[in-house]
Amino acid sequence: MASSFKDRERGLAAGAALTVLMMGALALSGCMGSPRRAQKPSRPVPKAASHQPVSHAEYSPEGAFVAPVQDYAAGGPHSPVRDTVIGSGPVKVALILPLSGSSQGAAVAQSMRNAAELAVGEFPGADLSVLVKDDRGTPEGAREAAHKALAEGAQLILGPLFAGSVQAAGQVAREAGKPLIGFSSDRAAATQGVYLLSFMVQAEVDRIVAYAASQNRRSLAALIPDTTYGHVAEAQMREAAAENRIRIVAVERYPAGQPYGAVSRLGAIVGGPSPQADALFIPDNGDGLPAVAQALRAVRFNAQQVKPLGTGLWDEARVFALPGLQGGWFAAPDKRGFTDFAARYRARFGNEPVRLATLSYDAVTLAAALARMQGPQAYNDSVLTNGAGFDGADGVFRLNPNGTNDRALTVQEVRGGTAAVISTAPRTLMASY
Repeated sequence: MASSFKDRERGLAAGAALTVLMMGALALSGCMGSPRRAQKPSRPVPKAASHQPVSHAEYSPEGAFVAPVQDYAAGGPHSPVRDTVIGSGPVKVALILPLSGSSQGAAVAQSMRNAAELAVGEFPGADLSVLVKDDRGTPEGAREAAHKALAEGAQLILGPLFAGSVQAAGQVAREAGKPLIGFSSDRAAATQGVYLLSFMVQAEVDRIVAYAASQNRRSLAALIPDTTYGHVAEAQMREAAAENRIRIVAVERYPAGQPYGAVSRLGAIVGGPSPQADALFIPDNGDGLPAVAQALRAVRFNAQQVKPLGTGLWDEARVFALPGLQGGWFAAPDKRGFTDFAARYRARFGNEPVRLATLSYDAVTLAAALARMQGPQAYNDSVLTNGAGFDGADGVFRLNPNGTNDRALTVQEVRGGTAAVISTAPRTLMASY
């Protein structure tokens, strides 16, 4: 089973909470071993609720929709933020964030810093001191912050947020023999010892394509936005289709927000009474999908015949309301943990967390649990990449030896203004879907 490193029942007495933690620690220690080839999640078995909007694209401005997707410092940095420390434990870890980027980047960073504070406060007797550093939203700032944190005794670096900053800080950490857990979703930033705890499009594409195959969808067409996110999603779609023995019958790409030509070219394959494909993959978001849905109506697209497929970008109300995508499927995390987390965050800070706040919450909670087990010696590759994974706010996740991650994801169906879970997230990551 996954290592449960946090107590979900906040009403338990502190002693009982500690018992739960140590049971999870023992389970974790039983899973430790040498790095192994990454495995995919098992078939889902538990029931799960529907999921609320997820903001997790980070590739480029043209692939953006809500979450951090670029270096926000480009919009105008503020004065550098002074270093702070969360907690007073003997084990030091660093948290590097763009606290003085532009207003949007700084707001994301502040919410993630608050989540770290919440994690330390909710962990019984945390042995951590979290050294919070500002990277100014730049790789150079991240490099400086990493050097400073390591000089102050940090045994593990959490963050930064942006891919270039993760790469810069990761190089410093690797040279010092210390691991880093970053928050970028750009797979290029991952490598051995530099892990990404983020929402990655590759996992979502794998999940939705595998589920489609399990429902006897065998011929796939694709409409791909010509963005960095779209390119990554397309590459993973091709790999997942091959693994699941799905035939790709056609792929059309379109400039962001301008799908009409691509849909017209695809019309004979996905439209009319006798379409050649039985599924249509569209890795676009709530900004781009209304135009796609409108264009599909013009070619007599029938979602009952050709199943629309998407990623977590679909997880928002605007998409749920689109007539042309009713019955469509997409992959996304389970919402229940984030809902609980957001309620506790609001109670403490008086405002809403950004969707990425659970990443820093989980990273700090993981660091605290491992410190409780073995102190700073617990931050090594074999521990961080244990095969069972960890139970986080967004469900079970696992860090892989190559720096990427696996997540337990639901599959949801668009139904008249909402989304319903039709395949629940697995509780373990030890086998395949």
